[in-house]
Amino acid sequence: MHIVIIGSGIAGVSFAEKCLALKASTPNSTIAINITLVTHEHDGYYSRPLLSRGFTKTDIENTIILKKFDKIRDSGINVLSGAEVTAIDRHSKTIALDSVQERTLHYDILVLAQGSEAFIPPPYQPFKKLFFCLNSLVDLKAIRAFRHTLVNQNRKPHWAIIGGGLIGCELASDLAVAGDNVTVFHAVERLMERQLVVEDSALLLNVLHKSGVTVLFNQNIQAISQQAEKVAIQTDVFTEFDGLIVACGFKPRTDLAKQAGLNVGRGIKVNTFLQTNDDSIFALGDCAELPNGKLYAYILPIRSQATWLASFILQQEHTPWTAPVFTSKAKVHGFEAVYPYNV
Repeated sequence: MHIVIIGSGIAGVSFAEKCLALKASTPNSTIAINITLVTHEHDGYYSRPLLSRGFTKTDIENTIILKKFDKIRDSGINVLSGAEVTAIDRHSKTIALDSVQERTLHYDILVLAQGSEAFIPPPYQPFKKLFFCLNSLVDLKAIRAFRHTLVNQNRKPHWAIIGGGLIGCELASDLAVAGDNVTVFHAVERLMERQLVVEDSALLLNVLHKSGVTVLFNQNIQAISQQAEKVAIQTDVFTEFDGLIVACGFKPRTDLAKQAGLNVGRGIKVNTFLQTNDDSIFALGDCAELPNGKLYAYILPIRSQATWLASFILQQEHTPWTAPVFTSKAKVHGFEAVYPYNV
C-alpha cells in the first residue's frame, strides 16, 4: 500500500512517523506500506508556532528545524522536497508534480495535510507587494533579512502590524522585546477577541503597552501606499512605517482538493474518520473541516488526528476520531491569561 502525504508540517510528519512506528510494533501484520511525503519546503520539518518568536532568537533559522528531511528519509520515509502538487487525478489515483524528481506519483491512500496559508483580506490584496505575512520559514527569513538591513543602518525599525489576534499580538510582543517600535492596528475594540474573555484582553493590552507597543482599536485601513523607503497606512490619519506585517489569520489550503472535486467548505470536508467524499483520500490538521464545522489548528488535536489516522489506516482503530480536551496559549512575553482560552 503506497501512502502519499501532501504536506510536511506537524500533521503530515506525525502521521508518517506514527505509521512506521505502528508497522514496526506489529511485525506480523499482513499490511505492507510504503510512504512518500511531498512538500514544497526545502529546509526540513519545523515548528510553525515558533515563527512568531523569530526576532528575539538570533539562531531561529536553525533551532526552528525539528528534523532535517535527510533524517526523515533515513527513517524509511521517502521525502520529495521542493515539489509542488499541481493536480490530483482521482480516477487514476495519481498526483501531478512540478518537481525535478518526479512528474506523477501513484497512490493507494492520499493524505492531505497541507495546512493553511495567511489570510489576506480582499481590500489589502492589491497592496501585497508592500507588506509581509508570516506563515512559513521563508516568510520569517524575509522579514528577518529586511529587519537586519535596517538595524545595520543604525535604524530602529518601526513596524505596523494589521491584526490584533493571536499571531499579531505574538509578533508585536517579540518585535518590541527585540527593541523595535511597533504599532498594532486592530479592527475591533479588544485584542484576541476570539480567544480571550474581556478581562484577559485588557490584561494583554497592558502587557503590550508596558513593552512599548502602541495599539489602535476600531481601525479602518483605507489605503496602503509606498512613500520613498517607507510604507504608509491611511486610516483617519496618514502614518508612515519602515515595514508592515498583515496578520489577519489563516485560511485552509483547499484549492487542490476543490479542483479534484472533493467537497470543501471553510476547509476540506471530512467525516469523523477524517475521510473526504473519496474513500481513498483523507485530510487532517488545519486544512480539514470536521462534520461539526470545526477546524482544529492547534498542536494537540493535530497530533491526535495524526496518531488516530495512522491507526485507522493500518486497521488498528475502528471507532471515529474524537477531539481531545485541549487549550491554547499566546506566546506573548510576560502574559498569562487568567481565564481559559476559547478554542
